[in-house]
Amino acid sequence: MTPKISWTSKFCVCPGGTMACAAVMIPGLLRGSVGTTCTRAALSRLTPRSLRHLTLTSVMKSKRKTDHMERTADAVRREVVSTAKVCGAANESPSVKRLHLLVAEKDFSFKAGQWVDFFIPGVSVVGGFSICSSPRLLEEERIIELAVKYTNHPPALWIHNQCTLDSEVALRVGGQFFFDPQPTDASRNLVLIAGGVGINPLLSILRHSADLLRERANKGSGFEIGTIKLFYSAKNTSELLFKKNILDLVNEFPEKIACSLHVTKQTTQISADLKPYITEGRIMEKEIRDHISKETLFYICGPPPMTNFFSKQLENSHVPKEHICFEKWW
Repeated sequence: MTPKISWTSKFCVCPGGTMACAAVMIPGLLRGSVGTTCTRAALSRLTPRSLRHLTLTSVMKSKRKTDHMERTADAVRREVVSTAKVCGAANESPSVKRLHLLVAEKDFSFKAGQWVDFFIPGVSVVGGFSICSSPRLLEEERIIELAVKYTNHPPALWIHNQCTLDSEVALRVGGQFFFDPQPTDASRNLVLIAGGVGINPLLSILRHSADLLRERANKGSGFEIGTIKLFYSAKNTSELLFKKNILDLVNEFPEKIACSLHVTKQTTQISADLKPYITEGRIMEKEIRDHISKETLFYICGPPPMTNFFSKQLENSHVPKEHICFEKWW
């Protein structure tokens, strides 16, 4: 018998198969009171028990040649699927919308750098978006943050054109691209290399690293992280996402966190507060080579040509493959 996952009993999953039985003809969602704040009180209004620990091994077909579910069919996924309610939304750039999602399922968790399958009632295509918040935000407030670029892909279109406060979706965590050190692990330096919206999982790792630094400073225990250097490239400064968040962390931990922000097609004047951190032109391989050491881990996320280039350069520089982690986003 096929178990059902239901906002209104029309979304179901075929266990053991690779196709979802998802006609998703959903006339309405669970309704809560309208509001803009993310509160624990909202959880009781959006936690269908039928969502607990079900596996959605689904491959949704779309017109795109590189669909998220097809690309990640072999990726490791958590069993927990949770409903989530949109509790905040804002434009992060002219082309990127930022979402805050209040997660219902208490067993839902993720590691810094992982992504979510993004199930939308009424949309047959499953989205795939990297989480850009720290795991600690989820632990303390039950919130995760996403930043989604505008494209013609149905999930991205829904987020930009139809998603509103209190919209409900379902989420499942997946991916083998993460930074999750244990307290007794040897200290490591991090080099994070991002292109465009590839900043999302690396911002999660950067924020998690900052949380580890705060924990170490406050308690005198926990994982001892080394230095963190972020290289981040975008077309122009308006498309450099989370600039303030990044620079706030640089200023909070000046001896530990540094960044080099690159713009490749800047046509306007760069603001005075950004100028010290900006380089016009792409990230150069020499900049990356200067940070190679046996204690350094490299995390790369961006368009495939960029990811391929830097991972190959690092391999040619004799960096062990286990010290090079990368994620490609199309």
